[in-house]
Amino acid sequence: PSSSTPSGGTVRVPLGSLDAMQRTGFVALAAVASLVVSADAVGLLRSRSRQEPDTACGKGFDSLVKGSQDYYRTAAVELWTHPSHVSDNATFEAEFECWFASMCTTKCGGLPSQADSRKKELTDTCRNVQIDWLKVWNMFSQEEIKWFKKNYPSNEVQDEGEDTVHYKQAMETAKEVNKKELLCLTLFTIDDECVKWPHIRMG
Repeated sequence: PSSSTPSGGTVRVPLGSLDAMQRTGFVALAAVASLVVSADAVGLLRSRSRQEPDTACGKGFDSLVKGSQDYYRTAAVELWTHPSHVSDNATFEAEFECWFASMCTTKCGGLPSQADSRKKELTDTCRNVQIDWLKVWNMFSQEEIKWFKKNYPSNEVQDEGEDTVHYKQAMETAKEVNKKELLCLTLFTIDDECVKWPHIRMG
């Protein structure tokens, strides 16, 4: 067998060498095809990842009915009264709206309202700027504590021994900075049946 050169002449190629060249070419083509498939697979995974919705905020605040959105607006005014936190409902608006939307979407995990037994105390506690978050936390039932810990979207995701990192760090920051207000919002939302009124119902 012969093969053309760039100058137009011919050169004889031993049969064994030709077979080796064909095998090498086949392997190279197979490798290229494999890389193309792998790249396509990675691209597909990335595309799917981008398309998968973030369900941490339920259906999202903007998807809530107007009455539920109005409820949150009144709660954000009534519950954020501490002089140091009065503007935090705006600073962390996206985070608090996210949690509220999650509660509404999941109907607060089916937790029953306890308005009849605690609404007055809850109202007094949440309005009193001298009382800290711990008293509100002590008003949670065991079922509510389990549900809150499981569903509030700020789970730790770091390996042991590393600095603490959370799935949604901004959600964790909002919780730590405004813990009392967040807990009050949670219990009022549950007690107002998650939610059936266009405004927060104070006791």
